[in-house]
Amino acid sequence: MSFDLGAVAAAGSAALVGFLTYAQSRRTERRSDFGTITERLDRELEYERAQRRLLTRYVLQLRRWAQAVPSPPTPVPEPPPELDYVD
Repeated sequence: MSFDLGAVAAAGSAALVGFLTYAQSRRTERRSDFGTITERLDRELEYERAQRRLLTRYVLQLRRWAQAVPSPPTPVPEPPPELDYVD
């Protein structure tokens, strides 16, 4: 059984080139995936910040209103039993 060293070397180099090409394409895909993920996270972060600003503004307005309204002289009555949804 004899081996053709030229054919073996050609097959080995072809396999190496194929592997390197595959690895390069995977790196490129990962970079584009990373870009897509970071863009999405940036959008979600901006949305979250906007929601937080709205909530903070709402809480501050509610607090100012509560400070402006005089407190009742008597304790607040208990809610009617039909509004009890604890069960």
